[in-house]
Amino acid sequence: MKRLAMVFLAGMVLLLSGCATTVRSNVTAFHNWPADLPDKTYVLEAPSPQDDTLEYRAYQNLVRGELARHGFQEVSADRNPTLGVTLRFMTTVVPVRVIEVDYPHMYTSMRLGYFHPRRRGYWGGWYSPFWYDPFWYGMPDYTETIKYNYHREVQVSIKSRRDGRRLFDVTVRNQSRVESTPSIMPVLVASAFAEFPGPSGVSRVIQYKLEPNK
Repeated sequence: MKRLAMVFLAGMVLLLSGCATTVRSNVTAFHNWPADLPDKTYVLEAPSPQDDTLEYRAYQNLVRGELARHGFQEVSADRNPTLGVTLRFMTTVVPVRVIEVDYPHMYTSMRLGYFHPRRRGYWGGWYSPFWYDPFWYGMPDYTETIKYNYHREVQVSIKSRRDGRRLFDVTVRNQSRVESTPSIMPVLVASAFAEFPGPSGVSRVIQYKLEPNK
């Protein structure tokens, strides 16, 4: 029995399994980063009340960790920090129509002969009377299912609180079959700060290993 699956949507397919999975993201940063910034204190800008969720705060902690790795120091707003940092993210669910075609009577081998579709029939150690007869296969069965791709976008902005100038804007885009946003968000935030500040105005593909159950 042979099955042929046809997916009517192109996209990156990423499946979580028992081993590490490579997460590929498209990262584009625009920046006007000063060559020398002696004061790297910052404050995370508060989101709007409707966006101030526990999930959002968990992702802010991921940004804090990346900023700390690059020598930034978080302080309270009343201490007049130099920089303001803003985080935004969104997830879009895209349905994918999958049709499986099932040929119930297609055999891959019979005695000493082997089916070879490109050579239109059987070949091997004996002559086969089944010479590309489409009715011999029987009528195929069709099974239609809906699967989902998840398009995610993460944006991080850094601006000067002294004059309001934007210093760093980065956008991370990712497509996958991973349903859980919390499981993939750590590598998306890490991708945003890869080679910080990185080249300006250049689209890059950043890869990270996503360990299972992490």
